[in-house]
Amino acid sequence: MADPLVQSAIDNWGPRFVTNGVDVADFARITASIERWSDWCSTWSTAGDDHRELAQTSLAHEEFLSAGAHFAQAAVYFHFAKFLFVDYPEQMQQAHQQAIDCLDRALPHLRPPGERVAIPFEGTTLAAILRKPLTTPQTPPVVVLIPGLDSTKEEFRTTEQLFLDRGLATLSVDGPGQGEAEYAIPARGDWSGVGAAILAFVDTRRDLDTDHVGVWGVSLGGYYAPRLVSANPRYRACIALSGPYHLADDFDHLPELTKRAFMARTGSSSLQAARACAETFSLIDTAPAIACPLLIIFGAKDRLFSPDAAKRLAASVTGPVDQLILEHGNHGCSNLSYRHRYVAADWMRAKLS
Repeated sequence: MADPLVQSAIDNWGPRFVTNGVDVADFARITASIERWSDWCSTWSTAGDDHRELAQTSLAHEEFLSAGAHFAQAAVYFHFAKFLFVDYPEQMQQAHQQAIDCLDRALPHLRPPGERVAIPFEGTTLAAILRKPLTTPQTPPVVVLIPGLDSTKEEFRTTEQLFLDRGLATLSVDGPGQGEAEYAIPARGDWSGVGAAILAFVDTRRDLDTDHVGVWGVSLGGYYAPRLVSANPRYRACIALSGPYHLADDFDHLPELTKRAFMARTGSSSLQAARACAETFSLIDTAPAIACPLLIIFGAKDRLFSPDAAKRLAASVTGPVDQLILEHGNHGCSNLSYRHRYVAADWMRAKLS
């Protein structure tokens, strides 16, 4: 029988792996071979090595499009090696660095290519990936993509493509407590400053439509996105996918892996301190300031956050709201990606056009 933590990762997030770039046969083979949580990172990293080797072979043969695809896929595997592995920080950081390196090597060979950028923030920078559609006006609108507690910009290639195919640029950001920022900048409930920093960066780009900026966030990013726009009315549209309304309400029944990750990424000294910190991840006081169009997507079978969060958010904002509640959707609705991803991309294109 699998380690309960391994089984928890499979049960709670399995469809997400496949939706975001892991081959379904690889997922079945890799997870079936892991008996202990302590082997999770190394096993997924070995699989990442296989995909990186394919990328290097493609590069050697100057098959650049294939190399980009393989490097991007390798980055996803290394990302999932580290995504909740906070109890083994050295292994986690090693796998994370491999994910970053593989994505950086993929960027010039993606279609469209990507650009690694740095967003000035509180005396340091936030790492991000900017991609612009191939066929579009000179200055396309831009969609900011916000990860959750255990996701990072390395996981977003398939999500980016949805918006890129519709003529929208994408800016995938590692915010406080996420990805490259998670070791130095703790996660925080207040993203007003993050939202302002992103807009200030966008304003420096002559190749983007700085008047038409939207934001999409998933999981805890589905909280950060509305929190961000509540304090920055320049954002024209917001999509909140499976985000909590008041995190403390859900904290006690979160999976053990998620609680540990939240404790680590907020810099909390204990689970009790982490729960107290979760009280500050709240839209209760800020949601009424949201006036831009808002699309809320939630799965009725979400195991992490209560679907009541969608109702509470919709009832609190002052701007127009659309809701898509999927009866059989899991957390992130990744088990029904075809029922919400195209809807979300079309909705965002309409709001930013």
